[in-house]
Amino acid sequence: MNKLHTIFTGLLLFLSGNIFSQDLDALMNAETKPTVDYATATFKSTRIINGHSNEQMKEKQLDFRISHRFGTLNSGLYGLFGLDESQIHFSLEYGLKDWLMLGAGRASQNKTYDGFAKIRLLRQSSGARFMPVHLSYFTSIELNTLKFPERPAGTSNYFSSRLAYVNQLLIARKFNKNLSVQLTPTFIHRNLVKTELDQNDIMALGIGTRYKLSKRLSINAEYYYTYNPNAKFLEPQPYNALSLGVDIETGGHVFQIMVTNSQGMREGSFIPQTTGSWPDGDIHLGFNISRVFAFNKK
Repeated sequence: MNKLHTIFTGLLLFLSGNIFSQDLDALMNAETKPTVDYATATFKSTRIINGHSNEQMKEKQLDFRISHRFGTLNSGLYGLFGLDESQIHFSLEYGLKDWLMLGAGRASQNKTYDGFAKIRLLRQSSGARFMPVHLSYFTSIELNTLKFPERPAGTSNYFSSRLAYVNQLLIARKFNKNLSVQLTPTFIHRNLVKTELDQNDIMALGIGTRYKLSKRLSINAEYYYTYNPNAKFLEPQPYNALSLGVDIETGGHVFQIMVTNSQGMREGSFIPQTTGSWPDGDIHLGFNISRVFAFNKK
């Protein structure tokens, strides 16, 4: 009887030890299972300087933005180095979903209204899922509401002549905690242009970069190369937009200060219509200020 008891006890200990070992192996496998790590905060704001970055509002977040561009610094003391003149753009931008942001705004330049959508297609990630870049699609429509000039009798002004369309791919990569770079292939269509030498369809390529100096401070640079074989024949002559800036984060605000040869603040403006030349001193001081409101707090 004692022998049977000993055998039975040993069998129970063996089985329980085996089960415990299996549970421990399962737990260790679960803990070591690869995870997906997403790159975050590629840029400080939804704008690099003038152009959009891959960043967007999360679901149920609202961004109220105000942008100013002053006159040229080479206006001298008479124009207070450009401060006597300014253009303004303000907008409301809302995260409908984490992957979808919608926005609408108005610019004093040409009294233009604009609406846009930004759609996240891919997220940069490592670990169980490797994706080397962020990829977003940006599309907008712009409406120029300046009064039409008087036209000869028998001719018409069309509402469609006021419209322009912008399409972009935002291809961004965060190389490390400090350095981020974005490429922005761009296609713009304008229904009406001023002269026969102006192009209705504009192709451009933007490059933007950010270097983080501290938790709340970073420097940015942005350049848009615009393909326009007729540029040298146009008056005023258009130039490629080049901008340098600093981002400062304070609580719920992001404050951006920049110098740029473009006074426009919409893609349909600063990409094809920049007429300032850096060598000639046609440089504008400007700023963007962003205030984010969250409606998803519990």
